[in-house]
Amino acid sequence: MTVASPYAVELSRMPVTTRVLPVAGSETHVWEYGTAGSDADERARADTLMIVVHGYRGDHHGLEPVIAQLNHPGYRIVAPDLPGFGVSTPMRAVHDLSGYVDWLHAFAETVRAESPSARLVIVGHSFGSIVVAAALAGTPGHPGIEVDDAVLINPIAAPALKGPRGVMTRVAIGYYRLGAAAPEKLGHVILSSPVMVRVISVTMAKTKNKALRRWIHDQHHRYFSAFANRTVVLDAFRASVSNDVSEYASRITARTLLIAADKDDITPLAAQHRLRDAMPDAHLVVLDDVGHLIHYERPIEAARAIDAFLEPAATSS
Repeated sequence: MTVASPYAVELSRMPVTTRVLPVAGSETHVWEYGTAGSDADERARADTLMIVVHGYRGDHHGLEPVIAQLNHPGYRIVAPDLPGFGVSTPMRAVHDLSGYVDWLHAFAETVRAESPSARLVIVGHSFGSIVVAAALAGTPGHPGIEVDDAVLINPIAAPALKGPRGVMTRVAIGYYRLGAAAPEKLGHVILSSPVMVRVISVTMAKTKNKALRRWIHDQHHRYFSAFANRTVVLDAFRASVSNDVSEYASRITARTLLIAADKDDITPLAAQHRLRDAMPDAHLVVLDDVGHLIHYERPIEAARAIDAFLEPAATSS
C-alpha cells in the first residue's frame, strides 16, 4: 500500500507536465513544474529556469517535496530522471562523473534554449551536488556551465570514506562489490534487495515522527531500485564515492547556496564549513537535527532558504 506524501497538497497545486528529451544517447524523462513550464510559449516567458539534479539511486520524486514549496509565478522548474535511473534510459557514455557532466551540459543547453532570457539556477542534491559542482567548475578545454545561481543540498563536501560513518561506506562498497561479482541476474537481485534498501533508509532517516519515517521508507522502497541495469548502478556508485564537491570548490565562481545538516552521516559539518570557505562566493545554511535526507525531512526549511537566497531584497523589506 502506498503511503501518502505529507507534501501532497502543496504539490497538487503546481501544474506538472512531462516529456522525453533525447540527450547524450539517453531518452531522458523530464518533469516540469509551475505554470512557466506548461507549454513552449510559457517556457519562453519564464523569468527563472531551475534545473534540479537528484541524488544516487533516486529519481525526480526525491526533490518533489522541496519543489512543492517553490510555487512562484514565472518559475520553470525542470527535474529529469538521471540517465539510467528512474525511467530515463542509459547514456551512450560510461555512467561515471565525466559521463554525467557531459550529459548535464547538453541537457542544460537544451532546456535553456527554450527560456533564453530566464535567470538560470541549478540545484543538486547529494551525488547530484557532485555532478553539478563538476559541471560548474569545468575542465581544461571544457568550460563550466554558466549559471546565475547554484544550490547544493546535502553537498558531498569531503570524501565519503572519511565521513562520520566511513565504516558504513566501506560496508556499502563491499555490498556493491558483491553485486558486481555475482552473475548478471543474481547481481541485479542483490543490488535491488528490499532488505538492503530498508537498512539504508533506516540508517539515513533521523526524524522521530513515525508517519514521516514510514513515508520515507516507502519512497525508498518504491524508487531506490529503479535503475536500468547493474552496470549503470555500479558505475554511478564508484563515481559517488570517488569524487566530492571540494575538488571543484575553488573553480565554482557562481553565487552558491549550501544547505547542510548537522547529523549528516556522509559529510561532517566541519567539512561543510571548509567547503564554504574554499568557494569564491558561497553561503552556508545549516539545518539542525536532520541528516542526509533534508529533501524528505526538512523540505519546507530548505525551500525557505532557497527563496531567501534567490530573493534577498524581498526578505529584507
